[in-house]
Amino acid sequence: MEFKSMLRTILKICLPLAFGVLLLWFLYRKMDISVIMKVIKEDVRYDIILFSLLFGAGANVIRALRWELLIHSSGDYPKRSNVIWAVLGNYAVNLVLPRVGEVWRCGVVSRYDKISFSKLFGTLLVDRVMDTIMVGLITAFIFVFHFGFFLSFFSKNPELLQGFQTTFTSLWIYVVLVIIAGVVWFVFTYMKHFSLVKKIKATLSNVWDGIRSVWFMKEKTKFVLYTLLIWVGYFLFFYITFYAFDFTKELGISVGLIAFTMSSIGVAVPVQGAIGPWHFMVIATLVCFNVNGNDAAAFALVVHTLQTVWTGLVGVAGIIALSVTNRKDKPVVANK
Repeated sequence: MEFKSMLRTILKICLPLAFGVLLLWFLYRKMDISVIMKVIKEDVRYDIILFSLLFGAGANVIRALRWELLIHSSGDYPKRSNVIWAVLGNYAVNLVLPRVGEVWRCGVVSRYDKISFSKLFGTLLVDRVMDTIMVGLITAFIFVFHFGFFLSFFSKNPELLQGFQTTFTSLWIYVVLVIIAGVVWFVFTYMKHFSLVKKIKATLSNVWDGIRSVWFMKEKTKFVLYTLLIWVGYFLFFYITFYAFDFTKELGISVGLIAFTMSSIGVAVPVQGAIGPWHFMVIATLVCFNVNGNDAAAFALVVHTLQTVWTGLVGVAGIIALSVTNRKDKPVVANK
């Protein structure tokens, strides 16, 4: 591997991880570690948390079945086990390189089942857009029916509100967007005869075919059902852990839904396992509902660690299974 390529890979791994660890240190630097360790050692029902892990794995398997529907709608029929193992392995890869797992899962299914990578990537975009829509809908629901929570959240974290205001009121953001749009228009209008541009257009066309295929899907009802089951599974994956701690088990399902939604927003930050952003969102949310800061920190540390380790182990198992189930038998050479 060339030095530049190796350096680029190291930076992709280290920079997001460093950001997450720095945020984690910032969150826990003023916490009473002795109190947190006491909660971790004495006040956690680990059997309940272990039970909750099953819902996370189940939701990811259903995600694979939903992706299979999208691939079928584009006219391709991969082996179901390949799709399932690839989706599970996706999460293990993301723990090393954020967001690379999605590209990896398209790559392995493309290789093993001889399907166009760009078409698979198009179906993947639909998969991710559906997740964004679901998080948006749940957030909108909470905003309408629990508006007081957001007032409390931003009043206790004013730097976040200031960051949003700075981002959307900065003139440079819009200048950069206009420049990018202008460059794209120029390239595809006046440089369309270049071979590289032709390849890009062909790839984008395949991606669009993968996206457009959802409209021709024969099993739209099943697609919607799978989507709902995925998010119910993720919610239970998170909410059941409330019953493992004395200070959260009485908070109720509404608080659970709010904390789950805020944690899902934290997952959107491209950091390995959402280390840092996930903790911040969960701790800040629980504190808004009068959970002691040290207790909230202990909850986030225990739940995130166990869920991340579980997701990684299941993902590694998926990667190994993918390799084993696609291993071609070597021909036996008869003895002369």
